[in-house]
Formats: sequence, structure tokens, C-alpha cells
Amino acid sequence: MKRHLILFLLLTHCVFVMKAQTSDSLMAAHLRARGVNICDGNSVELLTTGHDKFEDMFEAVRNAKSFIHLEYFNFRNDSIAGLLFHLLAQKVKEGVEVRALYDAFGNSSNNQPIKSHMHDSINGLGIKLVKFDPIRFPWVNHIIPRDHRKIVVIDGKIAYTGGMNVADYYIEGIPEIGDWHDMHMHLEGPVVNELHNIFCRMWYMATKEFISGAKYFPVDNPSKDNQRLAIIDRHTRKTPDAIRDLFATMLNTAQHKVLLINPYFVPTHRVRKALKNAIDRGVDVQILLSAKSDIPLTPEASHYVGNNLSKRGAKVYLFHGGFHHTKIMMVDDLYCTVGSSNMDARSLRCDYEVNTVIFSKKTTKELTDLFNEQLKSSTLMEKGYWGTRSTGKKFQGWFGNLLTPFL
Repeated sequence: MKRHLILFLLLTHCVFVMKAQTSDSLMAAHLRARGVNICDGNSVELLTTGHDKFEDMFEAVRNAKSFIHLEYFNFRNDSIAGLLFHLLAQKVKEGVEVRALYDAFGNSSNNQPIKSHMHDSINGLGIKLVKFDPIRFPWVNHIIPRDHRKIVVIDGKIAYTGGMNVADYYIEGIPEIGDWHDMHMHLEGPVVNELHNIFCRMWYMATKEFISGAKYFPVDNPSKDNQRLAIIDRHTRKTPDAIRDLFATMLNTAQHKVLLINPYFVPTHRVRKALKNAIDRGVDVQILLSAKSDIPLTPEASHYVGNNLSKRGAKVYLFHGGFHHTKIMMVDDLYCTVGSSNMDARSLRCDYEVNTVIFSKKTTKELTDLFNEQLKSSTLMEKGYWGTRSTGKKFQGWFGNLLTPFL
């Protein structure tokens, strides 16, 4: 009897301790257990428009003294990429090393790709431009995995990452869907070396050139702020479950509120289950989906999933102010993530991706304010919404949901 009482008291204490822990402390402990480095002393500047991103990044490029390293899914062959490569060529003349990596599939899948002769011309300017995993016969071997990251590192002091590639539509939008909304970040502090490590590993995979040393990884890397950050790198062979584990754990440890925006919202089983569990626990789950998409079938599949979650108790909003390519999640007003990862099988199971976890009430509030501002251009997915859809749209949503493992 006494032994049972002691066991009961121990279990009660453990439950009390778990409840006393906040979701951000639970998340931090989980990441450390997985071997993820969490570093202090960083600054984060959110860049919420394409204009802000390119203006800020171009200024940092102009001030570069040693090296500029870029890793993108694609550089669209339009005016903003032309300006960037022109500026990079100028920096090469000043003695700055420039290395740029882009995904072969990402390039060929956009409607204004860099052609072979243009690739050679850019290299001729002294820019080391490399195509990751060139598409060769048999082409099907090169569909997955792809490099979907967006990373820029300048002099080992400044880094950019988030959801934006290099294209005019981040500034001008697209006629068919309107304004293109996305999120990027200007980072300084120790986290820069974390992102640079990812670039250097990928560069080595593509070129066999090994990049190391104090020139590229400065030890003293001060910032203007003291925010705590962690970089979650999805490497297809080393950390294949990193992003879906991140999303699922954020949802499973949420205690009060989850806000998320994601463009291609067809979550895999583990993430979908975590969303349902959070709703069932009484967590205020709010999801912003775009009414339109740049990819056929995707919006209907996303709306099908959103409708099911709405019936379960989530608040699902349809955004009508253009297309939201933003990939963010905020938990309990305590911490958040910004990254390149979509909530679909390609990002969660196939591609190389990178997300930043930001343990900061300040940055989380900025993203929450953005979310609430976007609700002004959105409508709530009401009960009976799916019944208002045409038979064709319903079928597309149902069929797209069946294709979740492949989207």
C-alpha cells in the first residue's frame, strides 16, 4: 500500500511538472534531445514583402567584403535576377568570392528558366554558378529529392532565409492570382554560421569543393539583439524527418493557440494527426489558406483538408488578397517558425528544406500581427462551405487529398 502511494505521488508530481512547463521550453528541450543547436545572441528582421527583401539584400551585397554565397530553388530569368547577377559580377571585380547554387528541377519547372548559354555567361563573369543535380536521362531519377532551401550568407556576418526565391513576382505579383505574399528574414549573430554550414555541405555535394576556416566561419559574430534561434535542416539522408517532427511537436506541445499560414496545405499523416489532437485538446487552431494558388489542384486539396479541420473545430480562413506563399507557424504567443517548408509530402518527405525556430515573444507578436492583418482580406470557412462548391471542385479536392503522399 505504501509503495503504491509513493508511486502515485511521483506520477502526480511528473504530471504537475509537465503542465507547469510552457510550450516553448518543451520545444527547446525536444530540439536539444534531437541534437539541434539552440544559439543565443541573434537578431531577426522580418522582411514581409519582396520589395523589402531585395532592397535589404542588395544593400548587404553591395557592402560585401569577402564572400557572397547563395542557395536557391530557382533564379527566375527576369529583371530582379538580372540586377542581382549584375551586382554580383561587380563584387567579383572588387575581389569578393561569389558562389551561387540553384536547383536544376526548380530552374526547369519555372516558366522563365536560366538557359544553358546564360548559365555559361554568368560563370564567365567570375560568378561560380552551379546547378544542383542536373537533370539527365533517365529524367525520372531526378524528380526527388530537390533543393528547396533559400539561403544567402554574406561575409559570415549576415544571412537571409525564408520562403522567397529570386523573381519579379515577389514584387509585382501575377495577373492570374494577384499579389504574391511571402516571408523572408535578415539574420545576424551565431545563427549565420549554422546556415552557412548547410550551404557549404550542399556546395560540397554539388562541386566537391570544401569550404572551411575562420574567413568563412568567424568566431566573433555579434548582433544587435539577443534572440534565441534554432536551425532545422531537412537533409534527405541525415535528417529525413526533421521538419515533420518540428511541425508535429509544435502542435503536440501547444497549450493555448496555434496560428499558421502555409501555401500547399496537404499535411502528411503525422502532422495532420497532430493538428487534430491540438483541436481536440481545446487549442485555438487558426489556419490561413489562399483562395487561389499558382499550382492546379492544390487549392482544392487544401480546402478539402481545411474544411475537415474546420468541422472538427479549427478556424480556417480563405485569403482573397492574392496568393500567400508564406510558411509560418506561431505557438502560444511564445515562439514561432519561418522557413522554406510547405505542409505537403514533397517538403516533409522528399526535399532539402530549412526552417528557423525563433524563441522570441517579440518576433512571434510581429508575425501574429501580420496574421491578424491578413484576416481583413479573408473570409471564415463557414459550416456548409463545402456544400457550396461545384461537383468538379469537390472531386478535385477529394482526389487531391488522396494524392497527399505525392503532392
